[in-house]
Amino acid sequence: MEKNIQIGLLYEFYSNLLTEKQSYIIDSYYNNDLSLAEIADNIKITRQGVQKQIKDSERILLNYEDKLHLLENHLNNNKIILNIIKKLDNYDIKEKDDIISNLNKLN
Repeated sequence: MEKNIQIGLLYEFYSNLLTEKQSYIIDSYYNNDLSLAEIADNIKITRQGVQKQIKDSERILLNYEDKLHLLENHLNNNKIILNIIKKLDNYDIKEKDDIISNLNKLN
């Protein structure tokens, strides 16, 4: 998975575990596509300070994923759901509706 996509996804899962400053910097850099200089200007620190915060925050996000596996589990669950949907496409509409209804009862 491309690093930018991976960090963006990890941010979605673990952003509340970052400090406000870390969260702002990661969100600005990865989701809002701001440059290091723009972020530095917005929060009144150096470009090098922003770059260090990004590297530290990336390490923190990757560490959380190594321990909790939320993104990995989410991606695996999506694969399972897509396989179920593909298999359901082999049934006619009535059978598919019955299967979906039964699955919803389990939740």
